[in-house]
Amino acid sequence: MEKILRFYLSNTDMLNHDSLYEVIAQQAQEAGLAGATVYQGIMGYGATSKLRSNKFWELNVKYPVIVEIIDEEGKLKDFLDEVLPEIHDLPKGCLVTMQNVEIVMRKKGEEIDESEGNI
Repeated sequence: MEKILRFYLSNTDMLNHDSLYEVIAQQAQEAGLAGATVYQGIMGYGATSKLRSNKFWELNVKYPVIVEIIDEEGKLKDFLDEVLPEIHDLPKGCLVTMQNVEIVMRKKGEEIDESEGNI
């Protein structure tokens, strides 16, 4: 069965001087997972933080980020075995969820050769 795995983070969460959301997406790709999407939140708060937004006139630059990955349950669990120990040791809070997902359509797009300048 396919599942959806979500990491609820902040854009300021770091792992070894890299943004945690980038690390998760890169590790998902290296693990051969079907795909990952990173969403920038407009507003949000966690269990121990104040309400934050990304309005340009606000002084803070902290905003919520969600990394979402859909793949087979076994692959996602293997991936979690790799990344959760790193995340668990971080000082900041994080929420990770996994739910069933029903794939209604899966259509693979054409691959684009980026070396030819096509984007």
